[in-house]
Amino acid sequence: MSKPSDLVQGTLDMLILKILALEPLNGWAVSQRLKQMSSDVLGVSDGSLYPALHKLEHRGWITAHWKPSGNNRRAKFYSLTRLGLGETERGECEAHEEHLRSPARPRGTSIICRYSHLRHG
Repeated sequence: MSKPSDLVQGTLDMLILKILALEPLNGWAVSQRLKQMSSDVLGVSDGSLYPALHKLEHRGWITAHWKPSGNNRRAKFYSLTRLGLGETERGECEAHEEHLRSPARPRGTSIICRYSHLRHG
């Protein structure tokens, strides 16, 4: 069984992947986007964010490149890879399937993402 910290880390990883699916961002911008998406409810410390980014990079789900930021300082920008895109879709499918197992789900709902990974093959 997963520990609560594993669940939180997995959720942070998925949120980062979803954010980077929109556009390449540096770590500070990812942090700001997390806050913005959650109406300032989620705040991620550097001690959690940067290890998560490095782990995702190590897994091949994101890549990183140095380039100038908006204030002309060099920053590491992170981009989603094809492998990372597949992982986001897999995460969406798992969440969708969990919803389908819920007794409160609307009737007639079906699994719509079972083969979504084939679209990017």
